[in-house]
Amino acid sequence: MTPFKTADKNFHLKPGHYLWLALFIFMLFVPGRASLPPLDRDEARYMQATSQMIESKNYIDVRFQDKPRYLQPVGIYWLEALAVNMTRTAQDKAVWAYRLPSLFAAVGSVLVTVWIGSILFDSYIGLLAGLLLAVSVLLTAEGRMATIDTCLLFCILLAQSSLARAWVARSQKQKLPLSVPLIYWIAIGSGLMLKGPVVLIPTFLTPISLAWISKNKTWWKHLRLGWGWLIPFVMTLPWCIAIWHISHGQFFGDAIGNNFVGKITSGQQAHGLLPGYYLAIFLVSFWPGSLFTAWCLPYIWKKRKVASFEFLLCWVIPHWIIFEAIATKLPHYVLPTYPAIAILTSASLWNISEDWIGPISKWGKGLFNLYMGLWCVVGLSLTLGSIYCTHYMTGVWINSAFIGAFAVSILIVYTIYYIFQHNVQRACLTAIGSAIVLYIEIFVVLLPCLHSEWLSNKIAQTVNLAKPCKSSVLASASYSEPSLVFLLGKNTQLLNAERSADFLKKNSSCGLVLINHKDRNQFLNKLNKPVVKIAQIQGLNYSSGKKLNLELYKVK
Repeated sequence: MTPFKTADKNFHLKPGHYLWLALFIFMLFVPGRASLPPLDRDEARYMQATSQMIESKNYIDVRFQDKPRYLQPVGIYWLEALAVNMTRTAQDKAVWAYRLPSLFAAVGSVLVTVWIGSILFDSYIGLLAGLLLAVSVLLTAEGRMATIDTCLLFCILLAQSSLARAWVARSQKQKLPLSVPLIYWIAIGSGLMLKGPVVLIPTFLTPISLAWISKNKTWWKHLRLGWGWLIPFVMTLPWCIAIWHISHGQFFGDAIGNNFVGKITSGQQAHGLLPGYYLAIFLVSFWPGSLFTAWCLPYIWKKRKVASFEFLLCWVIPHWIIFEAIATKLPHYVLPTYPAIAILTSASLWNISEDWIGPISKWGKGLFNLYMGLWCVVGLSLTLGSIYCTHYMTGVWINSAFIGAFAVSILIVYTIYYIFQHNVQRACLTAIGSAIVLYIEIFVVLLPCLHSEWLSNKIAQTVNLAKPCKSSVLASASYSEPSLVFLLGKNTQLLNAERSADFLKKNSSCGLVLINHKDRNQFLNKLNKPVVKIAQIQGLNYSSGKKLNLELYKVK
């Protein structure tokens, strides 16, 4: 049997195949959605702002507690509010409901990736690319959080699917269906409502780069540029007018001037990093597919002038360069390039001929072997590290998780074996299997064991049991995570020790204060009133990595 197989050109995915694939991806992303607490800090802020939107019925002006949240447009809050209202979980504060938009967007993103791969190459290539994206560490994490980026990815992929169809049809005389430009412009309008002009980076730079490289922009006619831009304009204008009126223009000053431009010019929120950051973390963020992308790089470069490869490279390279250049760097900023990278990798794996077996030079082999060693370390660290972290938080070893860790280790060994046997396609499928087992270990076995260990959950449960009045409000000093506000309500006060003492003086009958034992003396000296310690709560603040010893007080 030859080590390489070419894709079966007669294989075509039918609607039924997409339904089964959607169900598989759905089941892959469902675990952990309810057992994960609201994650600090961004996700909890999105959840709380959405909760306040539902409570106030103000669907224009986004707020976190009493402060405006003018960072991005309102789209993600509308989606989360719709999910919460449809599931009737607003009063329950059920975290899984807020995460439904990301769940469906993750499933949709994988399906559209398969579709784009089928447009540019064939169904075999699209299917493998979709699987590589689905099991990547970054999408696995982002697809479980109630944040913008998975929904934005879905919008970008819809737009890119129309671009791909227009690019493939550039030599054809007939017009593409009206649905092609409609999907392109509606997707851009939806992306603008989610995260503003960020959506334009891949959706505009890809066709511009292709026109520059190929010296041909006649295929743009398929996108109906003459009137298509009116669609996103009409989609965004009403809310823009409304928020301008309500905020007196402050939203655009904060969202564009401070947030968008600020991230370009300076590293916001301690996220300023040097260029090369995304290349450095690619090994982890696209694991397990990163190994095969590295193996295919020489072939991808060799085929850079082939039309389909050219399209994908014009999608990846400009986007990647821009985000390596800007000052603020977060892993998910380059997520929209990962579907294209997955398709490039899949296309290379299925089309490489038998006379090319990967890097052949001494330096090429050495670098790839080093990368392969690091890839193994990442896989083993993920599976064993998750078990250790669970033990660190609970003090208990979860024995059943070691079965998953053993299976992941065996599959990693088989992956390397198949690579040395020059059967990289089978190695890729084995690596995908190792990732699936890893995520079952983490989200099905380990996470449910941590449900009672998350610090905000502990505090909320204790406060709800110990509060002297139904309307009691907590002032929290030394622990000011947004997840606590989501769990206890918008009136929760995040203060320092001295201001917490002032709060308790004014609310002596119903007020509660949560204080770190290290700040206890400062709090008591300022309060100068007899108090009762009604609970002591210990736990790990994973945002800071510190173990805290917190005490809950009320006036005697």
